Amino acid sequence: MKITSAEFIVSNSDAAKCPKEPIPEYAFIGRSNVGKSSLINMLTNRTSLAKTSGRPGKTQLINHFKINNNWHLVDLPGYGYARVSKSTKETFQKFITDYFEKREQLVCGFVLVDIRHEAQKIDLEFINYLGESGVPFCIIFTKADKISKGKVQQHVAAYRKKVIENGWEEMPQHFVTSSEDATGREELLNYIDEVNKGIFENEGF
Repeated sequence: MKITSAEFIVSNSDAAKCPKEPIPEYAFIGRSNVGKSSLINMLTNRTSLAKTSGRPGKTQLINHFKINNNWHLVDLPGYGYARVSKSTKETFQKFITDYFEKREQLVCGFVLVDIRHEAQKIDLEFINYLGESGVPFCIIFTKADKISKGKVQQHVAAYRKKVIENGWEEMPQHFVTSSEDATGREELLNYIDEVNKGIFENEGF
């Protein structure tokens, strides 16, 4: 897929107020400081479409961007700074769970994790939440340029083991990326393109 246009549409904290336009949406979410804004800018080939900051948790709203005039890229707040409570669902901002559970245009969620670190409990909890809620999603490993190529596969394998230990039969579909050298960009955009083609051919929207 070639990105020919990327336009900011709206920010809000209410899933019910998201754009009504019936086009596919792909939502990006992860712990704060996982490199989400940099990844979005790399994918869209824009330097500042999504705002980057040295201060974790800068994204506080649901941000919609229209890509190529036929699908939405959605930038969601990091869940690492959510208020923790007894229920996994209540661990994350209510408007985020509302978005995932009620947003009919959502086609796929992308859960970002920093490939440099071991699987974090909060990531595994969120992955389980999506699975239990029936939300289609993939995992995106970020910052692959920060470790050697040999360690990339070792870290992915270790993450796969943790996911399976956490109750999954197999590792969800995943992509290895780097915002610095555009690793994974083509694979990720091609995936979105193929899903979109299936949707449009079947008049899913």
